[in-house]
Amino acid sequence: MEYSNLYLKVSLAETDTLVEEKVEEETTVSHSLTIFNDDYNTFDDVISALVTVCGHNHIQAEQCAYITHFKGKCAVKGGDFDILTPMRDAICLRGISAEIL
Repeated sequence: MEYSNLYLKVSLAETDTLVEEKVEEETTVSHSLTIFNDDYNTFDDVISALVTVCGHNHIQAEQCAYITHFKGKCAVKGGDFDILTPMRDAICLRGISAEIL
């Protein structure tokens, strides 16, 4: 369970008294699309795939490519299995190893 947004909700009660209460929004990522390093795909291949398939901007895709190169893998997208499956398939069709974890 992750809490990504913590903020104060401020409102006026019926008696014009300022009321503050903490509100937490729960966000969960059920799965992550992870790509793996190989000796075949270039940085440009990986960047192009992430921009086209995952909707990354160029800088984000480039950072993921470098993380993959140096760490061996990188979680590039989080979300529901049903949403990530076509993305994984499209990335794999480009010859990049990917799994949903």
